[in-house]
Amino acid sequence: MNLRATLKDKKRIVVKIGTSSLTHVETGRLNLTRLEILVRELSDLRNQGKEVVLVSSGAIGVGSAALGMNGKPSHLGQKQACAAVGQARLMMIYQKLFMEYNQMSGQILMTKNTLLDDLNRYNACNTFQSLLEMGVIPIVNENDTVSTYEIQFGDNDTLSAIVAALIGADLLILLSDIDGLFSDDPRTNPQAQFIDEVDSLDEHFLKMGKESTGSKVGTGGMATKLSAAKIATSAGADMVIANGRDPHVLHKIVEGEDYGTLFAAKPKEEFYLLDYIKNM
Repeated sequence: MNLRATLKDKKRIVVKIGTSSLTHVETGRLNLTRLEILVRELSDLRNQGKEVVLVSSGAIGVGSAALGMNGKPSHLGQKQACAAVGQARLMMIYQKLFMEYNQMSGQILMTKNTLLDDLNRYNACNTFQSLLEMGVIPIVNENDTVSTYEIQFGDNDTLSAIVAALIGADLLILLSDIDGLFSDDPRTNPQAQFIDEVDSLDEHFLKMGKESTGSKVGTGGMATKLSAAKIATSAGADMVIANGRDPHVLHKIVEGEDYGTLFAAKPKEEFYLLDYIKNM
Protein backbone atom coordinates (compact mmCIF):
# COMPACT_ATOMS: atom_id res chain seq x y z
CA MET A 1 0.00 0.00 0.00
CA ASN A 2 1.25 3.48 -0.87
CA LEU A 3 1.04 5.27 2.46
CA ARG A 4 1.48 8.70 0.86
CA ALA A 5 -1.61 8.18 -1.28
CA THR A 6 -3.77 7.66 1.83
CA LEU A 7 -3.02 11.23 3.00
CA LYS A 8 -5.60 12.48 0.47
CA ASP A 9 -8.33 10.89 2.58
CA LYS A 10 -7.42 12.56 5.87
CA LYS A 11 -10.31 14.51 7.35
CA ARG A 12 -8.97 16.12 10.54
CA ILE A 13 -5.55 17.73 10.18
CA VAL A 14 -3.38 19.51 12.74
CA VAL A 15 -0.66 21.79 11.32
CA LYS A 16 2.11 23.16 13.51
CA ILE A 17 4.35 26.00 12.38
CA GLY A 18 7.41 27.15 14.30
CA THR A 19 8.69 30.63 15.06
CA SER A 20 11.62 30.29 12.66
CA SER A 21 9.18 29.60 9.81
CA LEU A 22 7.01 32.60 10.70
CA THR A 23 9.63 35.32 11.17
CA HIS A 24 12.49 36.98 9.32
CA VAL A 25 15.86 35.85 10.64
CA GLU A 26 17.38 39.33 10.40
CA THR A 27 14.75 41.22 12.39
CA GLY A 28 12.61 38.66 14.22
CA ARG A 29 9.53 40.34 12.74
CA LEU A 30 6.74 38.43 11.03
CA ASN A 31 7.29 37.12 7.51
CA LEU A 32 3.94 38.32 6.17
CA THR A 33 4.38 36.73 2.74
CA ARG A 34 4.89 33.30 4.29
CA LEU A 35 2.05 33.87 6.75
CA GLU A 36 -0.32 34.81 3.93
CA ILE A 37 0.54 31.65 1.99
CA LEU A 38 0.03 29.53 5.12
CA VAL A 39 -3.42 31.01 5.70
CA ARG A 40 -4.39 30.51 2.05
CA GLU A 41 -3.27 26.86 2.16
CA LEU A 42 -5.22 26.18 5.37
CA SER A 43 -8.28 27.95 3.99
CA ASP A 44 -8.18 25.80 0.88
CA LEU A 45 -8.01 22.64 3.00
CA ARG A 46 -11.16 23.88 4.75
CA ASN A 47 -12.76 24.50 1.35
CA GLN A 48 -12.10 20.84 0.54
CA GLY A 49 -14.24 19.89 3.55
CA LYS A 50 -11.34 19.01 5.84
CA GLU A 51 -11.22 20.06 9.48
CA VAL A 52 -8.10 22.07 10.25
CA VAL A 53 -6.34 23.09 13.47
CA LEU A 54 -3.30 25.39 13.45
CA VAL A 55 -0.77 25.23 16.29
CA SER A 56 1.22 28.42 15.91
CA SER A 57 4.36 29.46 17.73
CA GLY A 58 5.68 32.99 17.53
CA ALA A 59 4.03 34.95 20.36
CA ILE A 60 7.21 35.59 22.35
CA GLY A 61 9.29 36.24 19.22
CA VAL A 62 6.77 38.66 17.73
CA GLY A 63 6.33 40.41 21.08
CA SER A 64 10.07 40.83 21.69
CA ALA A 65 10.55 42.27 18.18
CA ALA A 66 7.62 44.66 18.68
CA LEU A 67 9.07 45.79 22.01
CA GLY A 68 12.47 46.43 20.44
CA MET A 69 14.31 43.66 22.26
CA ASN A 70 17.42 42.16 20.73
CA GLY A 71 16.59 38.47 20.49
CA LYS A 72 14.46 36.30 22.73
CA PRO A 73 14.35 37.30 26.42
CA SER A 74 15.63 34.82 29.01
CA HIS A 75 13.86 36.18 32.11
CA LEU A 76 10.45 34.55 32.74
CA GLY A 77 8.67 37.84 33.46
CA GLN A 78 9.95 39.37 30.22
CA LYS A 79 8.94 36.26 28.25
CA GLN A 80 5.43 36.47 29.63
CA ALA A 81 5.19 40.19 28.84
CA CYS A 82 6.42 39.57 25.29
CA ALA A 83 3.90 36.74 24.91
CA ALA A 84 1.06 39.04 25.99
CA VAL A 85 1.99 41.61 23.33
CA GLY A 86 2.95 39.10 20.64
CA GLN A 87 -0.05 36.76 20.98
CA ALA A 88 -2.51 39.63 20.57
CA ARG A 89 -0.63 40.92 17.53
CA LEU A 90 -0.34 37.44 16.02
CA MET A 91 -4.05 36.69 16.42
CA MET A 92 -5.05 40.05 14.96
CA ILE A 93 -3.04 39.31 11.81
CA TYR A 94 -4.27 35.69 11.57
CA GLN A 95 -7.91 36.74 11.88
CA LYS A 96 -7.49 39.49 9.30
CA LEU A 97 -5.87 37.10 6.81
CA PHE A 98 -8.38 34.30 7.37
CA MET A 99 -11.27 36.74 6.90
CA GLU A 100 -9.88 37.59 3.44
CA TYR A 101 -10.53 33.96 2.50
CA ASN A 102 -13.95 33.91 4.19
CA GLN A 103 -12.77 31.67 7.02
CA MET A 104 -13.48 32.02 10.72
CA SER A 105 -10.68 31.43 13.19
CA GLY A 106 -10.64 31.26 16.98
CA GLN A 107 -7.96 31.26 19.67
CA ILE A 108 -7.27 28.45 22.14
CA LEU A 109 -4.48 28.98 24.69
CA MET A 110 -3.43 25.95 26.72
CA THR A 111 -1.11 25.02 29.55
CA LYS A 112 -0.06 21.61 30.77
CA ASN A 113 -2.49 22.17 33.64
CA THR A 114 -5.34 22.36 31.12
CA LEU A 115 -4.84 18.70 30.30
CA LEU A 116 -3.76 17.34 33.68
CA ASP A 117 -7.15 18.27 35.16
CA ASP A 118 -9.87 15.86 33.99
CA LEU A 119 -12.63 18.48 33.78
CA ASN A 120 -10.39 21.02 32.01
CA ARG A 121 -9.29 18.36 29.51
CA TYR A 122 -12.91 17.37 28.85
CA ASN A 123 -13.90 21.02 28.36
CA ALA A 124 -10.93 21.67 26.03
CA CYS A 125 -11.92 18.67 23.91
CA ASN A 126 -15.52 19.92 23.72
CA THR A 127 -14.35 23.38 22.70
CA PHE A 128 -12.27 21.96 19.84
CA GLN A 129 -15.16 19.75 18.76
CA SER A 130 -17.66 22.61 18.76
CA LEU A 131 -15.36 24.95 16.83
CA LEU A 132 -14.63 22.30 14.20
CA GLU A 133 -18.33 21.47 13.82
CA MET A 134 -18.99 25.18 13.24
CA GLY A 135 -16.33 25.30 10.53
CA VAL A 136 -13.95 27.44 12.61
CA ILE A 137 -10.17 27.02 12.36
CA PRO A 138 -8.82 26.87 15.95
CA ILE A 139 -5.44 28.57 16.39
CA VAL A 140 -3.60 27.04 19.34
CA ASN A 141 -0.60 28.17 21.33
CA GLU A 142 0.76 27.55 24.78
CA ASN A 143 -0.48 30.19 27.20
CA ASP A 144 3.00 31.63 27.73
CA THR A 145 1.60 34.65 29.57
CA VAL A 146 0.66 32.52 32.59
CA SER A 147 2.81 29.40 32.10
CA THR A 148 5.59 28.72 34.56
CA TYR A 149 8.28 26.07 34.26
CA GLU A 150 6.15 23.52 36.12
CA ILE A 151 3.16 23.79 33.77
CA GLN A 152 4.89 24.27 30.42
CA PHE A 153 4.65 21.83 27.53
CA GLY A 154 8.16 22.99 26.61
CA ASP A 155 7.58 23.43 22.90
CA ASN A 156 4.80 23.41 20.35
CA ASP A 157 5.96 20.18 18.69
CA THR A 158 4.80 18.37 21.83
CA LEU A 159 1.69 20.54 22.15
CA SER A 160 0.62 19.85 18.55
CA ALA A 161 0.93 16.08 19.06
CA ILE A 162 -1.10 16.30 22.27
CA VAL A 163 -3.77 18.32 20.47
CA ALA A 164 -3.82 15.76 17.62
CA ALA A 165 -4.31 12.94 20.15
CA LEU A 166 -6.90 14.89 22.16
CA ILE A 167 -9.16 15.60 19.19
CA GLY A 168 -8.61 12.33 17.30
CA ALA A 169 -6.85 13.92 14.32
CA ASP A 170 -5.74 11.55 11.57
CA LEU A 171 -2.81 13.68 10.32
CA LEU A 172 -0.28 15.93 12.02
CA ILE A 173 2.05 18.10 9.92
CA LEU A 174 5.04 19.79 11.57
CA LEU A 175 6.38 22.67 9.48
CA SER A 176 9.95 23.25 10.63
CA ASP A 177 13.23 24.74 9.43
CA ILE A 178 14.48 21.36 8.19
CA ASP A 179 13.34 19.12 5.33
CA GLY A 180 12.58 16.12 7.55
CA LEU A 181 14.41 13.41 9.46
CA PHE A 182 18.03 12.71 8.62
CA SER A 183 20.41 10.02 9.90
CA ASP A 184 22.48 12.88 11.37
CA ASP A 185 22.31 16.68 11.54
CA PRO A 186 22.64 17.79 7.87
CA ARG A 187 23.84 21.22 9.00
CA THR A 188 27.03 19.71 10.38
CA ASN A 189 27.29 16.41 8.50
CA PRO A 190 26.98 16.66 4.68
CA GLN A 191 26.88 12.83 4.53
CA ALA A 192 23.64 12.68 6.51
CA GLN A 193 21.01 10.54 4.77
CA PHE A 194 17.43 11.78 4.34
CA ILE A 195 14.76 9.37 5.61
CA ASP A 196 11.61 9.46 3.49
CA GLU A 197 9.35 7.21 5.57
CA VAL A 198 9.36 5.72 9.06
CA ASP A 199 7.11 2.68 9.36
CA SER A 200 7.88 1.99 13.01
CA LEU A 201 9.39 4.54 15.38
CA ASP A 202 11.88 2.38 17.28
CA GLU A 203 14.98 3.25 19.34
CA HIS A 204 17.09 3.33 16.16
CA PHE A 205 15.14 6.36 14.90
CA LEU A 206 14.68 7.97 18.31
CA LYS A 207 18.46 8.11 18.75
CA MET A 208 18.68 10.28 15.64
CA GLY A 209 17.01 13.11 17.54
CA LYS A 210 19.41 15.51 19.18
CA GLU A 211 18.74 17.99 21.93
CA SER A 212 19.45 20.94 19.70
CA THR A 213 17.65 23.43 17.52
CA GLY A 214 18.85 24.92 14.30
CA SER A 215 17.36 28.35 14.91
CA LYS A 216 17.91 31.10 17.45
CA VAL A 217 14.19 31.70 17.91
CA GLY A 218 12.73 28.18 18.09
CA THR A 219 12.64 25.89 21.11
CA GLY A 220 12.30 22.43 19.61
CA GLY A 221 15.01 20.35 17.95
CA MET A 222 14.62 16.98 16.22
CA ALA A 223 14.31 15.20 19.58
CA THR A 224 11.05 17.02 20.34
CA LYS A 225 9.73 16.24 16.86
CA LEU A 226 10.41 12.53 17.34
CA SER A 227 8.71 12.67 20.75
CA ALA A 228 5.74 14.29 19.01
CA ALA A 229 5.79 11.51 16.41
CA LYS A 230 5.68 8.91 19.18
CA ILE A 231 2.57 10.51 20.71
CA ALA A 232 0.79 11.16 17.39
CA THR A 233 1.44 7.74 15.83
CA SER A 234 0.53 5.90 19.07
CA ALA A 235 -2.76 7.84 19.11
CA GLY A 236 -3.49 6.77 15.52
CA ALA A 237 -2.38 9.76 13.43
CA ASP A 238 0.12 9.80 10.60
CA MET A 239 2.70 12.56 10.98
CA VAL A 240 4.86 14.47 8.49
CA ILE A 241 7.88 16.67 9.25
CA ALA A 242 8.49 19.10 6.37
CA ASN A 243 10.21 22.41 5.68
CA GLY A 244 8.04 25.43 6.45
CA ARG A 245 9.98 27.95 4.35
CA ASP A 246 7.39 27.36 1.61
CA PRO A 247 3.92 26.69 3.10
CA HIS A 248 2.73 25.64 -0.39
CA VAL A 249 4.10 22.27 0.72
CA LEU A 250 0.89 21.73 2.71
CA HIS A 251 -1.39 20.94 -0.23
CA LYS A 252 1.38 18.87 -1.82
CA ILE A 253 1.66 16.71 1.31
CA VAL A 254 -2.11 16.25 1.57
CA GLU A 255 -2.26 15.34 -2.13
CA GLY A 256 0.21 12.52 -1.44
CA GLU A 257 3.31 14.06 -3.01
CA ASP A 258 6.71 13.05 -1.70
CA TYR A 259 7.63 15.88 0.67
CA GLY A 260 9.12 15.60 4.13
CA THR A 261 9.41 12.51 6.32
CA LEU A 262 6.23 10.51 6.85
CA PHE A 263 5.72 8.63 10.11
CA ALA A 264 3.09 5.90 9.82
CA ALA A 265 0.34 5.71 12.42
CA LYS A 266 0.78 2.77 14.80
CA PRO A 267 -2.24 3.00 17.13
CA LYS A 268 -1.70 1.30 20.48
CA GLU A 269 -4.60 -0.09 22.50
CA GLU A 270 -2.83 0.86 25.71
CA PHE A 271 -2.30 4.49 24.60
CA TYR A 272 -3.46 6.89 27.30
CA LEU A 273 -2.74 10.55 26.66
CA LEU A 274 -2.60 11.51 30.33
CA ASP A 275 0.33 9.14 30.89
CA TYR A 276 2.39 11.01 28.27
CA ILE A 277 1.52 14.39 29.75
CA LYS A 278 2.38 13.34 33.32
CA ASN A 279 5.77 12.02 32.18
CA MET A 280 6.75 15.18 30.30
